[in-house]
Amino acid sequence: MKKLVVREIAIYLFLLIFLAIWMHYKAWIDHPLEHLKALPTSPFGMLHPLIFTFFVYIIILIVRVFIHLVRRFSAKRRF
Repeated sequence: MKKLVVREIAIYLFLLIFLAIWMHYKAWIDHPLEHLKALPTSPFGMLHPLIFTFFVYIIILIVRVFIHLVRRFSAKRRF
């Protein structure tokens, strides 16, 4: 169970970093500290990176669960 939680947190953190760099590539290269300091005054709110990452994580989780169920169902039908 602990490995599952650690793996899911790692996936979430990877998504957070990937999405932050992908959406704000130029800002991270040009002025990363100023970019972080401007986060509280963001039009989407201070927690918007966490919230947007959560929505993307939920979408990916739904796809992963669907694939898992399809594989389980197809494995039972073979035998």
